[in-house]
Amino acid sequence: MDLFDEKNIKPMLISEMTDPFNDIDWIYELKLDGIRCIAYLDQETELRNKRNDRLLPKIPELTEIYKNVKERCILDGELVILKNGVPDFFELQKRALTTNKFKLQLSSESFPACFVAYDILYQKDKQLIDLPLLERKELLTEIVMEDPKLAVSRYIPEKGIELFAVAKSQKLEGVIAKKRDSKYYFDKRTKDWIKFKFLADQDFVVCGYILKEKGITSVVLGQYSGTELVYKGHVTFGVKYGDLKKIETMNQSPFLITPPGNENAIWFKPELVCVVQYMPNEKGSLRQPVFKGFREDKEAIECQVT
Repeated sequence: MDLFDEKNIKPMLISEMTDPFNDIDWIYELKLDGIRCIAYLDQETELRNKRNDRLLPKIPELTEIYKNVKERCILDGELVILKNGVPDFFELQKRALTTNKFKLQLSSESFPACFVAYDILYQKDKQLIDLPLLERKELLTEIVMEDPKLAVSRYIPEKGIELFAVAKSQKLEGVIAKKRDSKYYFDKRTKDWIKFKFLADQDFVVCGYILKEKGITSVVLGQYSGTELVYKGHVTFGVKYGDLKKIETMNQSPFLITPPGNENAIWFKPELVCVVQYMPNEKGSLRQPVFKGFREDKEAIECQVT
């Protein structure tokens, strides 16, 4: 079946974080704090996340971005919501979890989303994934007519260290480095695309929570080692008790052995995934962790211990 008609693309993945570097054979672009998204654009718009879930019901303001491309195409990019000029993952996460149509409409008017495209995978009737990245970038620029709802990601050659310094000074998430001649590999993680980030983040299974003094709530985190759920500590900063009250509880710990200090926890089925941001350190522990929010585009079993 045709790639466009099938609408089941699993995007190319980004390799683990490294220190910033400069290299004439690489290009660099800002890493946006949003949701990875594939856009299928023809006589209508279809937006899918990494799990292939349809996103337009949550982002109705992007329904007509198909009018901003000159030909039928498939674009890879990031769905973002800007607040005060920078991407706000929390606002986007709130939108993804909202089911009330009135609140969705209000949010789309107050904080409209934008799709930022950084690759083109298909044009008119053929795949482009075997073309070198810079050729794909040129085609992307030619086919997209930008406006506030559909933009093209800018990049610079060679100067990854300098762009990272700018991202850090502006409190942005980081930089993505890509080999200028790299091909596009569906659902694969290669050394051709890597990230530089000031703050690291990881995905964890939401296993429960503990109510502490002065109204403080701490979320119990886990990751899988194969099929066994492993305790990974807590995160407190950024947690909102109101969001946790909506989650279905269960009477017993999801761990084979309840971790010490968690005897009074309220337990959840280990199904929800959350993002935790933290300062990297050599010990591998979560230093100054911050709860960024839930994510719906990843299964709990995919949160594996690294």
